[in-house]
Amino acid sequence: MKVDLNEHWCEALYDAKAAELILYGRALGLGHGEAEDVLQETFIALMQMDFPPEQPEHYCVRSFRNRALNHRRSLWRRLTREWESLRWFEKSSEETPAERAAMCCLAELPVEQREVIVLKLWHGYTFDQIGGLLEMSPNTVAGRYRYGLQKIKTKLEGLNYERTEFTGGSDAFVDAAPPLGLAQT
Repeated sequence: MKVDLNEHWCEALYDAKAAELILYGRALGLGHGEAEDVLQETFIALMQMDFPPEQPEHYCVRSFRNRALNHRRSLWRRLTREWESLRWFEKSSEETPAERAAMCCLAELPVEQREVIVLKLWHGYTFDQIGGLLEMSPNTVAGRYRYGLQKIKTKLEGLNYERTEFTGGSDAFVDAAPPLGLAQT
């Protein structure tokens, strides 16, 4: 009976976190296939546990991160990962140029900043939760998040982008706002 409960627990956790963990693996520098492999290894280990951990989601993300970092240590894997970084996100025919530019900017960030941004935005973690996961202070996490977003913002400044707003069903095209010092009155 314990095995069935454990499998149900793992299945629910997998359904809730698999896509986020693959993106997190990509943020840590893994290729898509590598992230899937690490995801599989993580859930095999979870399914072999006698009891679910006290904080299943935290344990799962932490376990995935440790396995992903171990996975990256090989030279051949590093070379494959660098080649794969050209295809960091799966391409979509519906992508806007601004989305592509933002994905490129995210991929170019240092791993430490990219990791925090993915955990904050895609996983919805707080700075305290990320700090606990990465074993660092929430202030350090917040700084990495802030610096990473600032780098993305700087690279995207002046770029025309498409924003879908409630404007009677049409798409509005908006230029980025000028810096405050340059705004015309």
